[in-house]
Amino acid sequence: MKTLAFYNMKGGVGKTASCVNLAYLAAAEGSPTLLCDLDPQGASSFYYRIRPSKAHDSRRLLKGGKKAAREIRGTDFPNLDLLPADLSYRNLDITLDGKARSKKRLREMLDGFSKKYRYVFLDCPPNLTLVSENVFVAADHIWVPVIPTVLSVLSMKKLIAFFKAEKYDVGKLHPFFSMVERRKLMHRRTVDRTNRKRKRVMTAAIPYLAEVEKMGIYRAPLTHQHPKSPAAEAYRELWTEMQAMME
Repeated sequence: MKTLAFYNMKGGVGKTASCVNLAYLAAAEGSPTLLCDLDPQGASSFYYRIRPSKAHDSRRLLKGGKKAAREIRGTDFPNLDLLPADLSYRNLDITLDGKARSKKRLREMLDGFSKKYRYVFLDCPPNLTLVSENVFVAADHIWVPVIPTVLSVLSMKKLIAFFKAEKYDVGKLHPFFSMVERRKLMHRRTVDRTNRKRKRVMTAAIPYLAEVEKMGIYRAPLTHQHPKSPAAEAYRELWTEMQAMME
């Protein structure tokens, strides 16, 4: 089982849209896939038309085992299940604080799904918290969407610096450009400059297009609803590149 996290300290960078579309692509290839929505806003759960049960909360999530497994729901797509978010996840840091192995609880919970799923996708909340550090420990790969602007690139550099300072595996971090508007000079220059250096950033980039925002209207992955659109093609290119890195 590979655990793939989509994370950024900043919000509004296309994290959830990427997670939703790439999880669909993984499942569409026939791989049993679980999308775990860790963001209390529940955007991934909304896109897939799934609500948590009334009994579900952050404590049940962290207990793992059968309690967490009972909350998993099938989506409208073969091979793709979802563990929905609940608003109580806003207190997940408080729930984790003071527990033994407080940075390993998410990994221990996910280990229970290793025999059923090939991929687990984590849609992570922004900010740098104890939940984030659980993600850093649990994930095999952390895909970091970055808008080609000064502040977004700075956020990525700060994340890399934090990993080095706290002795997390920097090799897990895989930034990729998201919400790219080629008509903007700053975006073009940032992407082109990075392409020349090409150290950590993925080659595939996701364009900023209205069709991605419209996912909130039809509530389905763009890669399913409009598979021939430029953004869907970009997600497929990114998924191909991701698979090559995971081999």
